[in-house]
Amino acid sequence: MNTNIQARDFSLTDALSVFIRNRINFQFASRSDQIQRIKVRLSDVNGPKGGEDKCCKVTVTLPRLKEIVIEEVQADLYVAISRAMDRASRTVHRRLEKMHDSKRRFHDPKNLNQE
Repeated sequence: MNTNIQARDFSLTDALSVFIRNRINFQFASRSDQIQRIKVRLSDVNGPKGGEDKCCKVTVTLPRLKEIVIEEVQADLYVAISRAMDRASRTVHRRLEKMHDSKRRFHDPKNLNQE
């Protein structure tokens, strides 16, 4: 699983990078062999104005499936990261389960005799 982390309009600190990598490992470890790439883009939407404007955009690339893009905006960047990772993880799990179930139904001999 290839990971790419970038911050726009501010510097990516070591602590923030470690936090993101730990979240990726925690959320996606069980599916890492099925994930091609995870991109994490951090930005401050309003700049120095303040407010709920810290954005975390997570893009997950799975083989033969449409890209998953999750965006979360919060006042606290760590909260935005955690929520985006959680939502992305749940979406990856659902997509892979759905693909697995459809393959199983397609290859199940019982389904071939039901016509």
